[in-house]
Amino acid sequence: MILCVRLPRGAEPALPALLGLIEDISPVVQVLPPAAALVDVRGAERYFGLDAAGIAAVLRVRALAHLGTGCAIGVAPTPMLARMAAHEAAPGTTYVVPDDERAVERFLAPGPVGALPGIGAATARALRAYGLDTIGAAAAVPLPTLQRLIGVRLGREVYEKAHGIDRTPVVPNAAARSIAAERTFALDELHQERQRRALLSITEELGAGMRGAGQVCGALTLTVRYADRSATVRTRALREPTAHSPALAAAVYRIHGSLGLQRARVRALSVRAEGLVPADGAARQLTFDPADERARRIEAVADQVRAKFGAGVLLPGSLAA
Repeated sequence: MILCVRLPRGAEPALPALLGLIEDISPVVQVLPPAAALVDVRGAERYFGLDAAGIAAVLRVRALAHLGTGCAIGVAPTPMLARMAAHEAAPGTTYVVPDDERAVERFLAPGPVGALPGIGAATARALRAYGLDTIGAAAAVPLPTLQRLIGVRLGREVYEKAHGIDRTPVVPNAAARSIAAERTFALDELHQERQRRALLSITEELGAGMRGAGQVCGALTLTVRYADRSATVRTRALREPTAHSPALAAAVYRIHGSLGLQRARVRALSVRAEGLVPADGAARQLTFDPADERARRIEAVADQVRAKFGAGVLLPGSLAA
């Protein structure tokens, strides 16, 4: 069985410490920045004499004791199902999908088809146009029919995922090539400053997650979703790879400002950090700017404080209100 362990939003700096706790249980750990990890516990089940749900309970207790935060854990027979189960689990709880075909079907069927990992918004819209709104509806369509509707490759991918088929292994220490975060507004948002606050919150989350995983990104993609369910997507390469939150925020602000959204009713904003590489191998242009160096030192200290005392103890002033 596979565990997907997910920290609550704001606890991203605690990811390295969480990985240390996980590796005491199983060495087969794949990091999912900014705040999650996949764990193959098949060997650990035999070693500890516990099933996967029991190991998840042990890990939750250890995380609460050592990190002061309750993690959500999904337990399932495949990485894809474990990730989906982790999103169903509330902080401090475990959601188990049994290793049983009918149980997997019951778990997947009610969910929206767009909830399948790796199924993009365009594919989900195409499926909804044919009345395939749920995973169960997509699973009921024969493979040849799906392939005629959305193409051979995508059709097979949707068919297999809708049936819970996932052949990907848990790859120890495999770094993600991109990470993303999203903020959805309770009401359609027209106010530019509130949109910028959401973007600042997102870049703080992404920056902390990348720094915690020892990574930097080379590009950012901003997705703006509107009240009519349409979306605008823009990608910009960064001048140099970075995980410095102010640099990420400045880059996203420039993308956002270029869209001219003064009258747009925005439903949600998401940012994806692309082209992740290890921070140790990335070149950085020296600025000789004392203010920049001071900001980076403060950021490093703030990451240490958040990792020890919780992510909410330190926030940018504009997010503290």
